[in-house]
Amino acid sequence: MKTGSKGIKLVKEFEGFKAQAYLCPANVWTIGYGTTSGVKKGQMVTEEQAIKLLQDDLAKFEKAVKNLVRVPLNQDQFDALVAFVYNIGVGAFSRSTLLSLLNQGNYEAVPEQLLRWNKAGGRVLSGLARRRQAEGKLFKSEV
Repeated sequence: MKTGSKGIKLVKEFEGFKAQAYLCPANVWTIGYGTTSGVKKGQMVTEEQAIKLLQDDLAKFEKAVKNLVRVPLNQDQFDALVAFVYNIGVGAFSRSTLLSLLNQGNYEAVPEQLLRWNKAGGRVLSGLARRRQAEGKLFKSEV
């Protein structure tokens, strides 16, 4: 399964495009549409390069969702989880209560669990709260 248009749109909307590397609220160098791997201070990208980085990042997070989730997912559920893991990272997802509950077949718990992931640097961020609501809405939607 690959991330569909709804998942890509969600990631792009909440990450936003930044041509120049910047420190995100979690104090990590970030560029393009939220790419963090190998990003250095002062680095620049074109939007075309950022889309390629996004595709590469999505492939990594798609693989993680496929490997870690042991219950069937529809396209919207998959997209919501890939967008979530794109933001929090594979390690955090692998240790999450959300994943544990989902793998027990408790699909209904996922949107509420998503809402718990609304902090960066120990602070609640309104942008993260909105993102988690959007991910939860996508997870619950009918394909």
